[in-house]
Amino acid sequence: MRHLLLTLCLLLTAHAAHAGKVDGKHVFGWIEHASLAPWGVTVKSKLDTGALTSSLHARNIERFEKDGAKWVRFTVDVEDQRTEKDVVRVFERPLHRNVIIRGAGGEERRPVVLMNICFGDTVYEEQFSLENRQDMLYPVLIGRRTIQHLGLVDVKRTFMREPACDDDSEVMPFDPDDTDDDEGA
Repeated sequence: MRHLLLTLCLLLTAHAAHAGKVDGKHVFGWIEHASLAPWGVTVKSKLDTGALTSSLHARNIERFEKDGAKWVRFTVDVEDQRTEKDVVRVFERPLHRNVIIRGAGGEERRPVVLMNICFGDTVYEEQFSLENRQDMLYPVLIGRRTIQHLGLVDVKRTFMREPACDDDSEVMPFDPDDTDDDEGA
């Protein structure tokens, strides 16, 4: 009888994970399609639990002042996964903060902006450091700061949920009280 109950529990858990939720939380693969909102371009995104801050491929990053505040102008040049065409857009966003990225090559200071990104049927306003990711496989890297709002990551799966946001989609605003250990860079 115990074996039957254990088997039944395992089957129900496996079915729930396959259906996209475990314990009421959405499950995402380690690579997902996401949509940059409200632009609507669908990009490949790597959910990277080893990174804290999410990162967006950007070129021509230029810091400037606007109305006495610090801003960033940058170009996003990506392949739209739905049309398979390269698309380019210039964005201007207030500088949210700066982050220092430490790696084998030393330290690098990057601007961080708030951007909206759609996963599943929800839009998330999240922090993205800007860097040229042209030589990387994925133009968007999703770090733990964003993953904690999405749900769970199944490291054995990919493309579990397609972005399906519209004007009526729930928007999860950025939480300024959600601080992390790389703040103050």
